[in-house]
Amino acid sequence: MMILRPISLLALGFWAAQPSEGLVSQPRDQEGTCKKTTVAILGAGISGIAAAQTLSYASMSDFLILEYRDRIGGRAWHENFGKDKDGNPYVVEMGANWVQGLGNPGGPENPIWTLAKEFGLQTTYSNYSNISTYNQDGYKDYSYLLDEFDEAYDIANPAAGRILSENLQDQTARTGLSLAGWKPKSHDMEAQAVDWWKWDFESAFPPLESSFVFGVASGNLTSNQFSEHDNFVTDQRGFSTIIDGMASKFLAKDDPRLLLNTQVTNITYSPEGVTVYSSDGNCVQAAYAICTFSLGVLQHDVVTFTPELPEWKKTAIHMFTMGTYTKIFLQFNETFWPTDTQYFLYADPTTRGYYPLFQSLSMDGFHPGSNIIFMTVTNEFAWRAERQSDEETKNEIVEVLRKMFPDVDVPEPTDILYPRWSTEPWSYGSYSNWPAATTLEMHENLRANTDRLWFSGEATSPSYFGFLHGAWFEGRDAGRRIAGLLNGCKGHNSTTCGPRKSYTTLHGTTPLADYSSVNGWEVSSFYDSNED
Repeated sequence: MMILRPISLLALGFWAAQPSEGLVSQPRDQEGTCKKTTVAILGAGISGIAAAQTLSYASMSDFLILEYRDRIGGRAWHENFGKDKDGNPYVVEMGANWVQGLGNPGGPENPIWTLAKEFGLQTTYSNYSNISTYNQDGYKDYSYLLDEFDEAYDIANPAAGRILSENLQDQTARTGLSLAGWKPKSHDMEAQAVDWWKWDFESAFPPLESSFVFGVASGNLTSNQFSEHDNFVTDQRGFSTIIDGMASKFLAKDDPRLLLNTQVTNITYSPEGVTVYSSDGNCVQAAYAICTFSLGVLQHDVVTFTPELPEWKKTAIHMFTMGTYTKIFLQFNETFWPTDTQYFLYADPTTRGYYPLFQSLSMDGFHPGSNIIFMTVTNEFAWRAERQSDEETKNEIVEVLRKMFPDVDVPEPTDILYPRWSTEPWSYGSYSNWPAATTLEMHENLRANTDRLWFSGEATSPSYFGFLHGAWFEGRDAGRRIAGLLNGCKGHNSTTCGPRKSYTTLHGTTPLADYSSVNGWEVSSFYDSNED
């Protein structure tokens, strides 16, 4: 793990001055010009900033960071919401909200937790066992189903590990959990709610659409390598404070190497270098480029590539999936829900995933007395909320809350706020997921460079996809490898220098010779039409 150098309070002065906004964009004097640099870093989320920091630590300061938005931080994005008793707004996280897997004493520590401690990020332990269960008639204790899922997961966990270690065929998470004994019936909506909480809440996709092997592995690698403890970020400076802090170590105030409000439209790459064109008519010529765009941006073809990306790369981009995970914040004039409960799970009578989970922020350790609660929806219900007005969504949620608390006069919210992730042009979704039957080779193609164009971000992390620390690790790795290449790979080994491996051809699991009548395959490409 990279050891972060200490930083003086003086150096942090500018960054602390505007805690909720990050870097403020400065107008550029030159228009229609082409800047030259050694490394162009596309995107100023944690992956791009980690790559730039790694280059800086390798004494390579000739880089430019191009960022679509007017601030750094990427999907670690916060906004003001509601008001406290003095009329001041609260800061809530629209995107990344947890430090997941902190680390154990004497063991490896999650780099995000290292940064959180370094910059004094305020967090609170997420107690996932502090959950109450509800249905359309109010409180209903079906917590025994949580235990049943956990028992099945304890069986499924080593089964997924065996499939991985023995290179067996992957399954859907639905299959793996069913074989372990967790088989929620389609009409058992309480079991379906538990199924959502235990899987979708983390993956943003249901078990039927997720890889069993890599869905289990991703969580295990984080919880087993670091810890099972997750902390919820409550800091009123925003989660991106740690990214601002990282950047402050190598970027000065108004640093000309940071180009905000820059929308990339085309990336032209070759074995000799990369040219990046933006919507304002400017361009950047670089020896290398690191593309940290989200998988969603790559899938939406909003940036063109010249030449077109090779087929193996395009296939990988569209093979993996981009989930939408939406938190909907509501503030009321009172806290009418139990103040000693963190999570409230709701089982809708007909529809899985319909406003299924509420989390209280109006309790000790969070924003006590704020009267704020937020609920989470994923994918199709997140997209549905995006298509609706805030008023329509608010009315639906209030209707659910009135079913959950039938003995309470649930008031109208005083404020509502939620992002529309799948329509954000700089993200097009929240984070990536591996569908069933994907392989490490497939993912290596997503991760691999094409000539001098490199790719980084949470989606390119095989171990920690979907996690903020996955984006950090990938940014550091890309920075190290390019630094090694620029240094002629002196003092570097093959794991920190040189291109990433790719696979031009991905083969199926069944050889052609087995496609025969012996195996029930009556149709053959070698069939002689003249035969009876």
